[in-house]
Amino acid sequence: MLRRSGLIGTLIALLVCLLWPPASAAAADSSCRVLAPGASAAAERAVGAACAQVAADVWYTWGGGHGPQPGATYGQVDPTDPASEHDPERLGFDCSGLVRHAYAEATGSDILNGVAGAQYYTHHAAGRFTAADGLAPLLPGDLLVWGTSQDLHHIAIYLGAGKMAEARQSGTKLMVSDVRLNGGYYGAVRIDPGPVTGHVFRTWGTGVWTKDRPSTAAARVYAFPGPTTIRVECQKHAEKVTSDGYTNDAWSYLPDYKAWVTNIYIQGPAWLENVPTCTF
Repeated sequence: MLRRSGLIGTLIALLVCLLWPPASAAAADSSCRVLAPGASAAAERAVGAACAQVAADVWYTWGGGHGPQPGATYGQVDPTDPASEHDPERLGFDCSGLVRHAYAEATGSDILNGVAGAQYYTHHAAGRFTAADGLAPLLPGDLLVWGTSQDLHHIAIYLGAGKMAEARQSGTKLMVSDVRLNGGYYGAVRIDPGPVTGHVFRTWGTGVWTKDRPSTAAARVYAFPGPTTIRVECQKHAEKVTSDGYTNDAWSYLPDYKAWVTNIYIQGPAWLENVPTCTF
């Protein structure tokens, strides 16, 4: 027969066992690692690089990670976010800075140097997925983005099993989160770190808009924040455009954006060499 003190101790131990989650379940809630099979070796290395920063308890800091080389930097004050007042004192990453660092570590090359929009529209894309596709086709290392085609304002690294690693907002550390499929989720891109195929050029100028048709009156798709490396599928003669002292009727189709841009803002001749004429 148990003594009273022994009985109480046994009951307490039983209660703890019932209420305390198993170690494996607790770890699954916050574990930062590859959580599903099928990713490329480079994508798995990118997840590992991002998770190393999560494990190191690194800060989110606005503008962090956008120095001359990939890696943590001190941030800036975001004038729209009072919580960012201490970001200049914090060494860390913003969302795209973390993605840049992760893939630079994974590939040995700074292939994703840019903000969230530039990273999503990268010419190093192996595939893209819409919000309607959900998470089913995604693999660890894919990059999830939020916003609109014109303004993609957040990006994170998919881990698998509905989880992601992200630099979320000022005042927080890098973290593992459940993927948020509401609140403006736009889609995802899978990165191919290998050689880029197709016709690669560089734009010039800032705030240059791509269009959903080869016309200045067409709907805007995305604006290049600055000179950007692009992949051109084909070109054709369409609406004549005069801008910045140049006139040209040639437009190029950019498959990574599913959009058009006037050749005025593509470095090179007015009609790009070795680029075929579009048949659509």
